[in-house]
Amino acid sequence: RTLLPRCASAPSTMSAKPIREFSGKRLLSRWLNEFSDGAHNLEGRVAQIKGDVTDPARDAFAIAAQEHPWLLTEPLVVKPDQLIKRRGKAGLLGINKSWEEVQQWILERAGKDVQVESVHGVLDTFIVEPFVPHEQSDEYYVCIVSQREGDEFLFHHEGGVDVGDVDAKAVRLMVPVGEEVNADAVTAALLQGVPEARRGVLATFLVALLKLYRGLNFTYMEINPLVVVGDRITPLDMAAKLDETAAFLNGAQWGSVDFPAPFGRAEFPEEAYIKSLDATTGASLKLTILNHHGRVWTMVAGGGASVVYADTIADYGMGHELANYGEYSGAPSEDYTRNYAKTILGLMTRVKDERGKVLIIGGGIANFTDVADTFKGIISALRDYQQELRENNVTIWVRRGGPNFQEGLRRMRDVGREINVPMHVYGPETDIVAVVPLALGLRDVADFPEFDATDAAAGGATAAGGGGGGGGGGRALLWV
Repeated sequence: RTLLPRCASAPSTMSAKPIREFSGKRLLSRWLNEFSDGAHNLEGRVAQIKGDVTDPARDAFAIAAQEHPWLLTEPLVVKPDQLIKRRGKAGLLGINKSWEEVQQWILERAGKDVQVESVHGVLDTFIVEPFVPHEQSDEYYVCIVSQREGDEFLFHHEGGVDVGDVDAKAVRLMVPVGEEVNADAVTAALLQGVPEARRGVLATFLVALLKLYRGLNFTYMEINPLVVVGDRITPLDMAAKLDETAAFLNGAQWGSVDFPAPFGRAEFPEEAYIKSLDATTGASLKLTILNHHGRVWTMVAGGGASVVYADTIADYGMGHELANYGEYSGAPSEDYTRNYAKTILGLMTRVKDERGKVLIIGGGIANFTDVADTFKGIISALRDYQQELRENNVTIWVRRGGPNFQEGLRRMRDVGREINVPMHVYGPETDIVAVVPLALGLRDVADFPEFDATDAAAGGATAAGGGGGGGGGGRALLWV
């Protein structure tokens, strides 16, 4: 299966994005010395082999050897680096190999479809490192996971591929938000099963690891095994997540970190396109394709609202039909909003479904975002795709509130009539998720009166208040 945390309490926030082992280890080796005040230096030799290794125009192996001369002289370890768990048990781990053997190992697997448990995928990215001779007794397990109340250590004095159920086995130490931890507290809580001679170096390492974890805005980090030989500590296998929304704080420290799609699901070109748009604006534009054959599509303003809509669709038993997850927020310009909307509409109308499809254009009650302005780009995209929307029997459901919402909803209602696409429009007087059972055909439309510009004008000042500044928040879960 794809990379999933062993810790049952691992975070599920949408901004927590998995990174490659190559990226995680580079961050550790680059920054741990600083966060440990010079006490710890990790192995920094790690190479990545990526792309078409058979392309004669770009000899990936020659480039790697030129950039990392140690590949030619050291015994090596090689494995795929695509968010795959249990690579060793899946036969996807090469140990104690020469550089020539590593090249052959990669060539036998690169570009090939492999199955890891129930997931099929194509291997295209590999990580190569020096081989570290050690004994089983040198292996430990450590995990740090962010919780609402703080960051929690999970530690077990026996690591490796057969560590088993760490939730049941591991000892734990919660470090509350705003508090620090010292080596004595780490030793007392976590290291009682470790030989006394190793406790000192492990304790200071774990203290520094937490500082790095927080300083670089990780949300999850699992190292298994963590090998200790003498006073040298080496992470042999690592899985980690970063808080993607911290890029504006840590981008320079992170460097060229990418957030790959899960193993078995290649990134859609449209996802890459939205990422490129997001990188060029101060607003936020996010898109993940969950099931491009799905009948239920969303175009949601605000990260909080996007989670609420996705959860509600799943709660109504339609998670398997949810086609996408994403959000637009931070008052993107008309051009950005139009391009974002056109991308979703293009994906939505690519595959026909005889049952028809639904598009939920939702959001909370914005504090500052002009609803009519943000709808301009969406309206333009709807006009561009009106024929495709009719051909795919799409029904659109709109719910929004905030400054100038009356004008925005009126324009949406009018464009629905103009392009002859069924559209149901609701304002802040309607619960944020009420449109979900309506769109899924589980509630009677007659029970929920649609937006009326005349009635809304009287209560507009009240309805415009509350909610998130970017358009995603609200005053309460059921009234945002």
